[in-house]
Order: sequence, then C-alpha cells, then structure tokens
Amino acid sequence: MLLSFNWLKEFVPYSGTAEELGAMLTMLGLELEEVLHPYAEIAQVVVGRVLTCENHPDSDHLHVCTVDVGGQEPLNIVCGAPNVAAGQLVPVAPVGATLPGGIVIKKAKLRGVPSFGMICSERELGLADDHSGILVLPEADRFGRRPELGERFIEAYGLDQEVLDISITPNRADCLSVHGFARLIGAYLGLPVSLPEFTLEENGEDISMTVPVEVLDGDLCPSYTGRIIKGAKTGPSPAWMRWRLNAVGIRAISNLVDVTNYILMELGQPLHAFDHNKLKGSRIIVRPATDGEELVTLDGQKRALKAGDGLICDADRPVALAGVMGGLETEITGESESVFLECAVFRPSSIRLTARRLGLNSEASYRYERGVDPTGMAFALDRAAALMAELSGASVCRGICKCTPRPWKPVPVRFRRSRAEALLGVPLTDEFCLKTLESLGCTVQCGDAEWTVCAPGWRYDLTREADLIEEIAIFKGVDRLGETLPSIPHNLESFGAPESRHAFMMRVKHWAAGLGLNEAVNYSFVGTADLDFLGLPEDGRVRIMNPLTAEQDVLRTELAPGLFQDVRRNLAQSAPGVRLFEIAECFTQDVSSDTTVREVRHMAMVLTGTRFDEVWGHEQADMDYADIRGLVEKLFAWLHLDTPSFALADGHAYLAPAVRVSMADGTAAGIIGRLKPALADSYLAKKPVWYADVDLDLLRKASQDRRAAFKALPVFPAVRRDITFIAPLDMHAETLLSAVRGVKGQLLDSAELLYVYEPEGAGVRNVTCRLTFRREDRTLQDGEVDKEREKIAAAVVRQLGVTV
Repeated sequence: MLLSFNWLKEFVPYSGTAEELGAMLTMLGLELEEVLHPYAEIAQVVVGRVLTCENHPDSDHLHVCTVDVGGQEPLNIVCGAPNVAAGQLVPVAPVGATLPGGIVIKKAKLRGVPSFGMICSERELGLADDHSGILVLPEADRFGRRPELGERFIEAYGLDQEVLDISITPNRADCLSVHGFARLIGAYLGLPVSLPEFTLEENGEDISMTVPVEVLDGDLCPSYTGRIIKGAKTGPSPAWMRWRLNAVGIRAISNLVDVTNYILMELGQPLHAFDHNKLKGSRIIVRPATDGEELVTLDGQKRALKAGDGLICDADRPVALAGVMGGLETEITGESESVFLECAVFRPSSIRLTARRLGLNSEASYRYERGVDPTGMAFALDRAAALMAELSGASVCRGICKCTPRPWKPVPVRFRRSRAEALLGVPLTDEFCLKTLESLGCTVQCGDAEWTVCAPGWRYDLTREADLIEEIAIFKGVDRLGETLPSIPHNLESFGAPESRHAFMMRVKHWAAGLGLNEAVNYSFVGTADLDFLGLPEDGRVRIMNPLTAEQDVLRTELAPGLFQDVRRNLAQSAPGVRLFEIAECFTQDVSSDTTVREVRHMAMVLTGTRFDEVWGHEQADMDYADIRGLVEKLFAWLHLDTPSFALADGHAYLAPAVRVSMADGTAAGIIGRLKPALADSYLAKKPVWYADVDLDLLRKASQDRRAAFKALPVFPAVRRDITFIAPLDMHAETLLSAVRGVKGQLLDSAELLYVYEPEGAGVRNVTCRLTFRREDRTLQDGEVDKEREKIAAAVVRQLGVTV
C-alpha cells in the first residue's frame, strides 16, 4: 500500500516526519518497506512565466521565448511545443537541472539562438504520457494559493514528495486507504480525524426507482447502491488529482474514471462507473454466473465464467464482473455524458476465487478480497458523486438506487481483562482497555468481569477475544512488554539428570554457529538420482511408497546430497565463500528395528571458497583441508573427548582424498575430505569443496561421562621455536608430529603443524612445526630452549631419516 504523507495529513494533524511515522506504523503491525520520493527527479524544476514568445528566425516550428523564473533577468529559452504562448505559467528546468531518465539540462544553441533551459511537458516531467505540448500550469493550486515565480514546482503545487510503502497483512483491510491509516494513527496518538468536506447538490426528480436494483444472492452481495450523474463532460482530470494518483502508482485516465480511483485510495471503497446510456432496460441485476457465460472485460479479453462468479447485469446481459473488473460494452469513453456510479459490498471469498482463477488482480479485487466497510458506503458514494459533478460539470440526480438484502450487524465479542493479563503477562487497567477499544471504533458494554465488545464495520479482523487482546498489546507497545519468561519449576528428582538428546543437539548447533557456520535445514526426502550421482550404495535405502515428487522418492542415507545442493544455490547467487552445517537424521534399513528403519543423528559440515569475508585485516585465502579438519578437532575438544586420529581411506564414493576419523579407541566416528572435482563442477564449485560428516549420536554417548576439571592457568610465559623438516613426499605430516611429541622431555608443552611447502621438481616437502616450551615453576632461558629444540630435531632425524 502506497501512502502519501501529504494526503494523510489532510485527514489527521500528524506533526512528525515520514520516517518517524513509518517506524510507528511498524510497531503497530504495519511494516514500513521504504519511503519513496516519486518526484525527486524533478526537484530542481521551477515555476516560470512566459513573457514573450516569437517565431524562430530559422525554423518553422521553434519559438524563442523569454521566461521569468524569479531571477534578476528572464531566461532566453528555445521551445518547440506548438501550444507555448506569452502569459503562460509553465514548469522550467534551468541549466544544471536534472529530469527523469538522467537528462541534464545544459546551455545550448538551437539554429543559432542560445537557450538557457527547457519548458517541460508532462511526459518530460514523468507525470503522464502526454507529449503533445508543454504543461501549462494553473494560476493557483487546489487551495487557491498562487505560486511565486522561481518557486520549486513540486512545492508550489503541493506534489506528494514522500510516499510510504507499507506492507499490509491480509487481515488489515481497514488500512488499505488514507482514511484507514488516519483512523489508526488518530486512535494511537489521540489525534482528531477529519473526513474531507464536500457539498452534494441533487437535482431533478427522484431516480431511486428509475433504475431498480435486484440482488438475487444476498450472500454474494449484501448491499448494492448506485447514483446517476447526468450532463458530464469527459476530459482530463485536474492537475492536482492526476499528480496525486501518479504518486501512488495509479495512471490517470479521465475525470470520471479518476474519481473512482481517487476514492478507492482515499476511503478504501471500490467504485465502478458505467455509461448509463449503454445499460439496457434501465435496471441492475446482481447474480451468480452460470457455467459457460462469457463477458468481455475492460482489458478486451473474453472471459469464460463459472458458476459462482459474481455478475452485474442489465436487463439483457452481463456488464461487469462483480468486484473484479467492468465490462467493455459499458465502459466510460470520451462520449459518455451520463454515468451510473456503483458502490457495493461483495463476499470476499467469491471475489478471491474469481480473481485468482481469471488472473485479474485489480486494486478493487484486492480490497474486496479482504473486506470493505459496509458502514462507509453512503459517504463514499456521495463524495464520489460530488467530485464527478465538480470536475465534469455534471449534475447529480436526486435519490439513490439501492438493494440491501443482508444489512450489516455488528458481532458481539466478549473481552476479559484477566484473560488479557494472562496472555500478555503485564498488568492492565480497565481505563486503558476501554480507551483503546473505543479509540478503535468499538462499542463496549462493561460488566464486572466480562465486557461485550462490538467491532466497527471496517474491522473485519476483530472476531475473537484474542483479536481484541492483540490490539491491547499493540497499543500498550509490544516493544515495552516485559521480558520476564514464564517460570518452569524444577523438582529435586530432575537435579543431576543426564542431558537430553535435544539439549545436546541444540548445544552443538550453538557451538557451530559461534564458529561462523550457517545452519542448513534440508528435507529428509531426496531423489534416487541424487544418491546415485554421489555413488552411494543402493543397499539400505528406504524408499517412499507415495512420494511427493519423483525427485523425493527415498529417505537420505547421508546428509551430503542436501548440503551439496545448498552449496550450488549459494554459489549461484555469487557467494564468495560457503560455510554450512546441518544436524539431522540419516536413514537406513534395519530389520532388527521396530520400524525396520535405523535413524542415526549426524552432523555434516561443508566449506568452499574464501576463508574470510571481504573484511580488512584478514588474509585473502581459500579454505583447505586444515580448515575442515580443524573444525572436527575443535568439536572433539569442545566435547572433552580425546584427540581423534586421522587416516587415509581408499575408494570413497565421492571424496578424494578421503580421511577416516576415529575415536581414541579406534571406533570409526566419521569421514572428512574433498569432493571429487568432477562432482564439484556439477554443483558450480570452481574451488575445492571440503566436507566432513561425523556420527553425532556416537559423540554424544562418548561425551556423557566426561567431566570438565579445572587446571590452573600457566603463570610463566611460553617460548616458541619453529623447525622445518625436509621429508619425502610420501611421508605424512602426522608422522612427523607424532615423532616430535614422542621425544621425552620436561619442557615441551605442545607441537602443531604450521606450514607444508613442496618445492617444484624437488621431490620432497618441507614441513614446518611450531614447538611451544614452558615450565610451571620459572621462566625459561633461551639457551635451554635451544638445547631442547636441537634434542628433538636430532631424535626425529634419527627416527625418520629426514633432514632439518
């Protein structure tokens, strides 16, 4: 919903800014998407007066004009419009101004005559499609104020410079108009809300029986009314109406049609104008369609109708699709001089079904689908008739044609303050609750413990006690409700109980998120083709008897298919790096299980692309094996488990190289490795994709008996030394580290891998290890550290035959 800020202030005296209004509406449940500035591109255009207009000496269609724009001297402007003349008030884009489309006005010389600006047409200003001539401005705005020469055009004529794009939830049909927003803001801030003033003059005989209205289905159309306007002259709407409609995204058509759109946006009541002279039999019949009926709508399309579609008919044929779109045969044209103006209420579900089936989503159907205020019909009809008469020179016939088979009656809803306090968790007073409900337009009958509340006709959503309590919460301020969580009492029987499986999994998820991984949630269903593509065995697959789709016909045996598809989706959106994890069950057949299916909770992680986001201070490098292995090692350490062992695994289905992860007792705990490049290409990965999968149920069971013990922090500083070993290519770095750690000594605190470098063509690899030395009772001396380092280096050289 596009809400003009200036238009709103004509209804309610709001004194804040558009941004402040948007923030307030967001807290009231109507989210601000953005604040638009529809006329920002013509902000530099000013109002000028054409003083002289002479023919160009070297052109048969150009004119040389002098234009007063409030400066010391008038501007000399060459204009090619056929309607330019002396004395006109016109919009002028001076040199340096910018117009829609990025056009910058520059000093020019046209056929030898200098020109210092442009006199603009409506199309050049982005106001309309008319380019037949320049825009001649009225001498005063709609309120009678005369603009000053040189004044900004958008300010001189009050164009809507700020428009709020508000997201409206389906239940808030009351906020699909300027008046609806004004009601809400007035209720919340305690401001008065005023309706537009107008004078409706009726003439001639009473026509209420001249065009009888017959509604054959009161459920389809609870109320139908209409007025007749005669003697209208169809033409363009006044500038102020065209520009306002343009600001809220509606194209101006003609004065008679524009009035219906103006009332639609202003009051939220859809209207339709028929050419009265084209209605046959001088009668209106509202009825459901029958299968096979046809109607040519205003867009020129022949629509095949079904039973239940609402129709507006004259004595012989359908003339409009109720609440959706009018018919082509009775549309308003340039020759129309008599109008039958329709104002009705239709059943929302019927309008919704018809509009969806035919693909006709109009502004009218959008409102009818959500509910239109039946109590505001009379005002909207009279307001529209008065505007039509004012803008077209027509006269409004006396009387209203109407039929109301289902008069609107408010539905009583009970309200209990005690229930509201129980749901919201905050104390409330009767005075606050009563003031809030009455400010919304509700009528309240107060009892001792229970009230009877009747919602107004524009609040279709207030049908239950919970709806009333929601409004109380919104006006109280959802952001100001207490943060106290409900108490969950624990008894002594639960004290010391082991951690539940769910609590453990949630704890692991928080750990993974804390390391910068993003959680992925995928379907348990995958396709047979997905498993076959990764080379996973067919044995043990659990097939689905009635799959939702052919691509989801089997339960996943591993988490890999879903995560690799997630990688593909992220890379397709140009993500520089992907860091995902998923914790979920994998399924395999197991005849020993009660369900014949064994479910094991796994945790999988996948990494590819840059190690860090593009943030200053981080080295730009791609993630590699050390990253994925480091995550697995950190997981084991976080769960207080012994450091796992890693060994190459041959013949893995989709990883190469693949490394088996084992517990300290040798139990297989998972697998890590790189996705085979041929498979990675299919997932759009141009860089290595690193993957890890661990049996989380196994890790949980192993960590249950582990207890964290306090160890005093070191007091004395550590000393670090690096050693680079030159080793054969087939020697693993883990072998070197194990040898270093195996040297007996009292000073070595830890040893870790730092770098691995393979000189091109040398046939060896350089493995750099970082050694950390420390004593608990004193500070180490450089001499004794160097001696210990040499001792370790010599021992490794003797044991493995490497060089330093």
